[in-house]
Amino acid sequence: MTQVEIFTDGAARGNPGPGGFGTVMRFTDSAGRVHEKELSQGYERTTNNRMELMAVIAGLEALKRPCEITLYSDSQYVVNAFNQHWVEGWLKRGWKNASKQPVKNVDLWKRLLAAKAPHQVEFVWVKGHAGHAENERCDELATAAADGEGRIEDAGFEG
Repeated sequence: MTQVEIFTDGAARGNPGPGGFGTVMRFTDSAGRVHEKELSQGYERTTNNRMELMAVIAGLEALKRPCEITLYSDSQYVVNAFNQHWVEGWLKRGWKNASKQPVKNVDLWKRLLAAKAPHQVEFVWVKGHAGHAENERCDELATAAADGEGRIEDAGFEG
């Protein structure tokens, strides 16, 4: 199985406000060549958590075959949802959290689960704004997308 590293970050100017995500994908081919791809998109009105999710979704959806992925995020919201098995509880409770309230951003969580399904994914938390080169690059991509031209509507955002 191809091994891929995915680095992600989301940003919002105000919460809600204009936002964006940045994703860096990297793998080494059988000849030892490193391939890297950057993805980003800005949105007119969204939240930071939605952009953190979109960064992960964009990376997973860009893959064309099942892969073994190490996914790095500075979002404890994203990482803990898998590493602390929150998602499993949400599914058992019909997309309700432990307090029996509806899970926020369920549209994106469902999309993320569908995108993740064919892959083996390990989620790794990295401290944001702490000099982690790929996380810093994702932050640059996300903030540039949030501040730039070509922002689109976040169709699932309710706020």
